[in-house]
Amino acid sequence: MIEQIPAVSEAAASARRPRVGEGVVGAIARDICSEIYPEGTFLPRENDLCERYGVSRTVIREAIKALESLRLVRSRSKVGTVVCPKTEWNILDPRVLDWIGPEIFESDLLSCILEARRAIEPAAADMAAARASMQDIAELERAWRDMRDSEGEGDLEAFTEADARFHVCLLKASGNRVFLQMAGIIEAALRFSLHASNEAVERHDEAIDIHFELVEALRLRDRAAAADCSRRMLDIAQRDLTAAVERRKG
Repeated sequence: MIEQIPAVSEAAASARRPRVGEGVVGAIARDICSEIYPEGTFLPRENDLCERYGVSRTVIREAIKALESLRLVRSRSKVGTVVCPKTEWNILDPRVLDWIGPEIFESDLLSCILEARRAIEPAAADMAAARASMQDIAELERAWRDMRDSEGEGDLEAFTEADARFHVCLLKASGNRVFLQMAGIIEAALRFSLHASNEAVERHDEAIDIHFELVEALRLRDRAAAADCSRRMLDIAQRDLTAAVERRKG
């Protein structure tokens, strides 16, 4: 039997209402991701949600539709709205990743993202060495230069932005139409994963050097070297991600 989450007190409801500028969709989603509404349970009744989040029934209904589109919840006619299992959530949507927030370190999601990258990126690097245009290589080099410059300025956010752009450019440079589509799909997850690993270490000189080596391998059309650089990058990402998770545990 699916558990029904009871209504909360007025004081608790006021504390959980969306802040100015924060949508009720995000407020409910964060409560789901933080397991205030655990998977497999029903959300409170519509009137209780209206009271909890301080909005109208129309707003609640639209919010539920939005959450359904992201597979966080599923409405059952004449029964209620149940929270979907986490395995069904659209975790590649940037909004979902943002809502998961720090809880992402408590799951295996970051490891799953890295496993997906290991399956994709070395192959993309191999293809890019054979197919990348001069413009593709120039864009990769521009992203690398931005990584190098932001590292010198100590700007982690700019470094991660350039790092993510480098890897998206690499997928596009492969010339593979499926990889090209995947670049847009996994970009948000890639940025989240890179930020987690990048913030775990003070310096990123080793990563910067290998990114440059990959650019050179593409310029020389050396497919084996390009794939090897990609695998070495991912080894560094694995090491730094492990450090980030351990830091959180500590």
